[in-house]
Amino acid sequence: ECEADKSVYAVKTLLYSFGDEATAASFKNEVRISSEVSGEHVIRYIYAHDGDEYPELPPYIIMEYAEGGTLADQIEERKKTNSPYSKEELRNLFLQLVAGMKSINKKLVHRDIKPHNIIITEDGIAKVTDFGIAKAVSNSTITAFGTTIGSVHYFSPEHARGGFTDAKSDLYSLGVVMYEMLTGKVPFDADTPVSVALKHMQEKPVEPKELNENIPQVVNDIIMKAMQKDINLRYQSATEMVKDLNTALKLSLIH
Repeated sequence: ECEADKSVYAVKTLLYSFGDEATAASFKNEVRISSEVSGEHVIRYIYAHDGDEYPELPPYIIMEYAEGGTLADQIEERKKTNSPYSKEELRNLFLQLVAGMKSINKKLVHRDIKPHNIIITEDGIAKVTDFGIAKAVSNSTITAFGTTIGSVHYFSPEHARGGFTDAKSDLYSLGVVMYEMLTGKVPFDADTPVSVALKHMQEKPVEPKELNENIPQVVNDIIMKAMQKDINLRYQSATEMVKDLNTALKLSLIH
């Protein structure tokens, strides 16, 4: 808590004794890029220290404190209590999440969009966080298969194969998040991470409408377009995806 303005902030730090080199590199990357993104649906970073100026201190980030829990926890709780999202809740959250991606992709490719990295505040506001493996949009982002970083259940096919990732890769991952919110399941699962990655590259997912008949066809189609394996058939930007969602709203198809 800051005595000067009575605001409450969150502090994220890395204890060297608990982190390997990859974890340390990921955290320092987050410190470096933490000021690159801003927006209502992105966690606001206040100050970051990468450990270079004061080497006696571990790297740390001071950020906005958002009272609430993760979308992952929320999805799990709703599954346990058999309380699916209402159409109004889904409409609001979907628009907020796409707005968050629009803010992020102006500067960065997040590369780890998943429910665990989305905070839902007590007021129902969605905020994307955790930019540890993000890259600047101007960079060519390629990682060798088998050493990819992130959460394989939400990988885009190109991320899974270690190829070039960009904003369209984040939108694929967002499509997976929406799929899980609507169905309570991720589109691909298997016994090993490699098997899940191969499914993202090779298999067509069961359409969400087949798992939840209450999903309007237009919403089903939006999610399936976001999750196209061919990046040229996918949404090319968050702005394009917002337009389709707004059209669905105007047609009263997801009210």
